[in-house]
Amino acid sequence: MRLTGYLLRAFIIGLVSLIGFSCMAILIRRHKIVQFDQYVISFIQGFESPTITSIMKFFTYVGSFNIVFGIFVIVAFFLYFVLKHRSELLLFVTVVIGTPIINQILKQFFHRVRPDLHRLIEIGGYSFPSGHAMNALAVYGILSFLLWRHIPSRLGRTTLIIISTIMVLMIGTSRIYLGVHYPSDIISGYFASGFWLATAIWFYQRYKEKRYARKLSSEDNG
Repeated sequence: MRLTGYLLRAFIIGLVSLIGFSCMAILIRRHKIVQFDQYVISFIQGFESPTITSIMKFFTYVGSFNIVFGIFVIVAFFLYFVLKHRSELLLFVTVVIGTPIINQILKQFFHRVRPDLHRLIEIGGYSFPSGHAMNALAVYGILSFLLWRHIPSRLGRTTLIIISTIMVLMIGTSRIYLGVHYPSDIISGYFASGFWLATAIWFYQRYKEKRYARKLSSEDNG
């Protein structure tokens, strides 16, 4: 089995994500990323039009609690009753439920106020890191991880990755376009979610490795 390789990849992704989030947090604390945020906001909002606004509102809605909860229920039902994969269900539930909890903890710690430059929608709460960005990467990331092994064709796997990537990026971009997040909120949200996702997968793969080792040991003894 290639469990050791999965463990190493999860560790590297988690480490890079942690370093990335830490660097972003330091830059924000020291106000070293203001120009970057303003430039990206101006660039993205420069494409403003009624059609694009409708599209961006759609992607923001796709990243909302209602849609995430709907995906959660459907996938949980499928994993438990159809595939009978209890360990995968536990991983999925842990990632999806843990993400908003971590997001709220981070928001309460950093207390970053939302941008007030050109808002197209109104929303309360703190800005850093983006909950939509964290939820998008966590949900579509864990779905890609779980579905990957059940898709036999390369075309199917490639399609899965492309769709997941587009959803994650568009949900994040929509928050910048609508004026409710700084770009650094989105990037930091991806890093924070990447760390949490990689950590959860690392423990899951570690569990699978130990179970596989016990299986081999029992077969040898038998």
